[in-house]
Amino acid sequence: MEMIYLLLPVFIPFTLWLGSKILEKAGFDKKWVFCLLIPVVNIIIIWVFAFSNWPNLKDDVGQGII
Repeated sequence: MEMIYLLLPVFIPFTLWLGSKILEKAGFDKKWVFCLLIPVVNIIIIWVFAFSNWPNLKDDVGQGII
């Protein structure tokens, strides 16, 4: 159990960095990554970004749900 607490200082910054890179490529502001730190909000915000239109996606690529 102590090993988990030792890995948290590495895992949390890595997750925030990775999330900011994904948001940047999608065309969103990197500040949204801090929503990942808030329980329940993190799950909701992932769904919101998954089903929203991404600003950096090309116009000829369909962004709608099947």
